[in-house]
Amino acid sequence: MQKKYFSQYKKPLMPLPILAEVQLSSYRWLIEKGLRELFVDFFPVKDYAGEMELQFVDYTIEDPKHDEYYSRDHNLSYEAPLRVRVQLANKTTGELKEQEVFLGDFPLMTDRGTFVINGVERVIVSQLARSFGVYFTENYVRGRKVFGAKIVPSRGAWLEFETDVDNALYVKIDRKRRIAASALLRILGLEKNEDIIKAFAPVDEGEESCIKKTLDKDSSQSANDAFVELYKRIRPGDLATVDNARELLESMFGPERYDLSAVGRHKFNQRLEIKEHKRVSDRTLDVHDIVGVMSEIIRMNRNPNLSADDIDHLGNRRVRGIGEMLQSRLRIGLARMERIIKDRMSTLDAEMLTPMQLVNARPFMAALKEFFTTNQLSQFMDQVNALSELEHKRRVSALGPGGLTRERAGFEVRDVHPSHYGRICPIQTPEGPNIGLVGHLAGYARINDFGIIETPYVKVKNGKITKEIEHLNAFEEARHNIAHAGIRFDANGDIFDEIVEARAKGQPGVIARDEIDYIDISPQQAISVATSLIPFLEHDDANRALMGSNMQRQAVPCIMPEVPVVSTGVEERVARDSGLVSIAQEAGTVTYVDAQKIIVKGSKERTYNLINYFRSNSATMLHQRPLVHLGDKVEKDQVLADNTSTRNGELALGQNILVAFLSWGGSNYEDAIILSERLVHRDILTTIHVEDFSINVRDTKLGPEITTHDIPNVGEDKLKDLDEEGIVRIGAEVRSGDILVGKISPKGESDLTPEERLLRAIFGEKARDVKDTSLRLANGKQGRVVGTKVFSRDMGDKLESGVIKSVRVEVAQLRKVSVGDKLAGRHGNKGVISKILPVEDMPHLADGTPVDIILNPLGVASRMNIGQILETHLGWAADKLGYQAITPALLGAREEEIRDELIKAGLPEDGKIHMRDGRTGEQFNQKITVGKIYMMKLHHMVEDKIHMRSIGPYSLITQQPLGGKAQGGGQRFGEMEVWALEGYGAAHTLQEMITIKSDDVVGRVAAYDALVRGERFRSPNIPASFHVLVNELKGLALDVELIHHNEQHGQ
Repeated sequence: MQKKYFSQYKKPLMPLPILAEVQLSSYRWLIEKGLRELFVDFFPVKDYAGEMELQFVDYTIEDPKHDEYYSRDHNLSYEAPLRVRVQLANKTTGELKEQEVFLGDFPLMTDRGTFVINGVERVIVSQLARSFGVYFTENYVRGRKVFGAKIVPSRGAWLEFETDVDNALYVKIDRKRRIAASALLRILGLEKNEDIIKAFAPVDEGEESCIKKTLDKDSSQSANDAFVELYKRIRPGDLATVDNARELLESMFGPERYDLSAVGRHKFNQRLEIKEHKRVSDRTLDVHDIVGVMSEIIRMNRNPNLSADDIDHLGNRRVRGIGEMLQSRLRIGLARMERIIKDRMSTLDAEMLTPMQLVNARPFMAALKEFFTTNQLSQFMDQVNALSELEHKRRVSALGPGGLTRERAGFEVRDVHPSHYGRICPIQTPEGPNIGLVGHLAGYARINDFGIIETPYVKVKNGKITKEIEHLNAFEEARHNIAHAGIRFDANGDIFDEIVEARAKGQPGVIARDEIDYIDISPQQAISVATSLIPFLEHDDANRALMGSNMQRQAVPCIMPEVPVVSTGVEERVARDSGLVSIAQEAGTVTYVDAQKIIVKGSKERTYNLINYFRSNSATMLHQRPLVHLGDKVEKDQVLADNTSTRNGELALGQNILVAFLSWGGSNYEDAIILSERLVHRDILTTIHVEDFSINVRDTKLGPEITTHDIPNVGEDKLKDLDEEGIVRIGAEVRSGDILVGKISPKGESDLTPEERLLRAIFGEKARDVKDTSLRLANGKQGRVVGTKVFSRDMGDKLESGVIKSVRVEVAQLRKVSVGDKLAGRHGNKGVISKILPVEDMPHLADGTPVDIILNPLGVASRMNIGQILETHLGWAADKLGYQAITPALLGAREEEIRDELIKAGLPEDGKIHMRDGRTGEQFNQKITVGKIYMMKLHHMVEDKIHMRSIGPYSLITQQPLGGKAQGGGQRFGEMEVWALEGYGAAHTLQEMITIKSDDVVGRVAAYDALVRGERFRSPNIPASFHVLVNELKGLALDVELIHHNEQHGQ
């Protein structure tokens, strides 16, 4: 299909970066630099006497044992052995022993930026945390604004400075009691009062000298005094001598225990404008740093109009990727390992000692395992479609270890900040408790070496756009004048207008053309990938755009995906970077193609294996379809095979459907949707879902369990699809309750009767008691068996202890669209199907074409998502004229252009048309808006939610039915429902609700009995919850005795 661009469309000044690069680059850094940094910091390890030393030489990560697909199939992790070469030096004999030590299996990242852990694909979400460095804070002391500072290191003690009411400066180390700040300067080398006063002379003079006031409050007069005073604050109650105080403070701020980190030093230098004497590699504090911080506090105190640093500014927050988070966890594992090494050095015989005996890799492996399995940011990958997978990798979260918690996070942290522009999407965030704490990176954002998010701009010189692209962080951006991408300029980059709209040093306004320093790369610069897939985004309210962005991630791929007729131009890039389409690595000719592989001959022959009917994490299906034919010439980077959620290499999450906006007899009240039967018959919104069911065959105390098709007390019709091993055949149609794997377990034997003993003697073991423990298809499920896998200990598969073999059965289900399914457009226009009408009953156009879907016009005005109406009009015109309209988010086609396209297509220019009612054949009174809209079927399907109960399990304590579909539970008849029945005086209905249908144990057995025999119900008994109440009162030492009514009469 040809593409049509509209007049406002401008090609972005640079293409989108690789969208999964956030994950890939962080992991690359860990493998290439992070691990080496870790080992260099950790080694050498010396024993307590200083006679032996274990030194680091090098490390290697070997090839993985299995590829990622094998690992997923066999419930293994995709990992490779990590080995470290170390040397043991004996200082007394001078002997050196070198050995390679195995440290554990290190999880590898797939090409798509994910990990496979125990057969499950996971994503490590990046964390948006407060940056290390120095922050200036403000406080009010007796109504006067005073400033302080915090120095936050990557590891080590925090330093907090504060100003007192009389302008003296105090410092707290690690949140302990405060002490005059001059004491800290004395231990760092400025011993004398004159030296201290001289150091602050440039900023602090005159009567109101802060430093003089601080010195007056300082009880110490020398460095030794200062050491003792500080030691008393840090370790109150311990004996303070100069020596142990010096030792403690030197270790606290020495490189072993204090690390400002590269980013911390960079932020420090940037904030205090230290240029000459500090490099990024100086990661501890010295006297110049402390003097600099205190000077800045004094300067700020002199000017009360200044304000404290904004901690929500993105220049003060940084992204911690997978590499950095894993490195910090492994550091803890290595610290545990160090203690073991030191202990072994001192206890084992020095002559016979080898590095292998010293190193116990268990703490290191435990830290690795803990990170990938239990960390809050290691998440089960959202794999509903290609977009949800990609956006999960681009997610940034303020939660997690060392981050915020939902309960404590206020409005300021969650709010959109001006520094988010081009860095974090202001639209896409979850609705609910995580709103604002979980965000998504903007399309063009990148993360620099320090973890600061940067966004690209093109340099403008004298009103002309150059080819230079620069990435700026949020602080740098605030120093420049930046024009938006929608301003008018020609092909040479000359800006037309004398005065243009721009952000002048962070403030929106209009400025002269020649004063502009930079221009945005693209109109979609500020928004995330999912949001940039919404056409006419500029006409939608932000709340609805948020829903639209989030719901695209929940769209289930259809059997026959369709590219949107009205798209934004980003679809192709999303499909390519999702990692789910097969891409040619070099140009060549297709020499072989089938459903399982494509062979391309270029400089050498390359085979591209395709994914077939693979179950995704979200139970949707991953399957690749070849796009090329035998003999085709392919270019480098050309798409060779589509995925379930792409079509011709473009993202395709839904279907283009003919829509009419009208109220239809109240059936589409409150966002309900009316659908035509045509969509069901033609499988337009039909989707495939694959679920797997597994069972373990164990070795029990009474003997091994066996899989077999010979199951006691089961009819032949139930066993017809099982093979000799008792496993269901591929292709079998199964319904709930059908046997998938036949299995029998030995039963505990009771005392045998003489007859049974005789049988046992004649027939041997065969007559033993067994019970049926087969795997049956769960309630409410059905489908066709598409795969079976058997993992057996004899075949060399890794299984849990006590398990002989494990069988997994995959069942695929074709789900046609049905009443109760949730559909949604891209503009947050969501609804539930209330009716599926015969085609002949649907309203139809003048030429007899029936519409496919009826939406309620009342759902548009109050929601303020007019984008859906513009999409409807343009979609109709584009469909008639046979092209794909490209209208990027925030710079879409104008109203006049849409009108022109409708006229070209021979349609009414207002997009409204007279229609006839399919039921009566009469014309509707008003003209109706008709057009093509892109609708998606969402993951919330009625088939997963519908549930019924007649007989089911009861809770042991309350004897009431369980709740929830998974437990086969009932519907809760709560307090308010009881009031409703009371209000109607429905006494008998109410009585049976709270007795025999709930927890009257005797009554419900009697009721079942009466039903079976066809008798009348007897009156109900006391509910079990009454007995529970009585027992609870007895627990409170109140003796409650029940006196039955009849007994009372007998007295």
